[in-house]
Amino acid sequence: MFDLPVDTKEARRCYSEFRRFLLCDGFTQMQYSVYSRHCASEENTEVHLKRIERNLPPDGEVRVLAVTEKQFERMRIYWGKNRSLEPPQSTEQLLLF
Repeated sequence: MFDLPVDTKEARRCYSEFRRFLLCDGFTQMQYSVYSRHCASEENTEVHLKRIERNLPPDGEVRVLAVTEKQFERMRIYWGKNRSLEPPQSTEQLLLF
């Protein structure tokens, strides 16, 4: 999770570089400024933490939260009243896989 300034051209460039780094390192955007990545082990988690540390922008705040698969599996997701509780329908193309 991160909160980076974007008030100057240089700050926007740093934001874009950090975001691009996360995507290239296999992170997926869950929400605006919230990215996640599956790591198979604690050792693999440490590798990615070190990569994040090497690519930290000069300003702003970056937070990392390590969650086990079991904890992630038990996550509860709540939607507002206007959202359908039905999962999106699969397309025919996805059914082929």
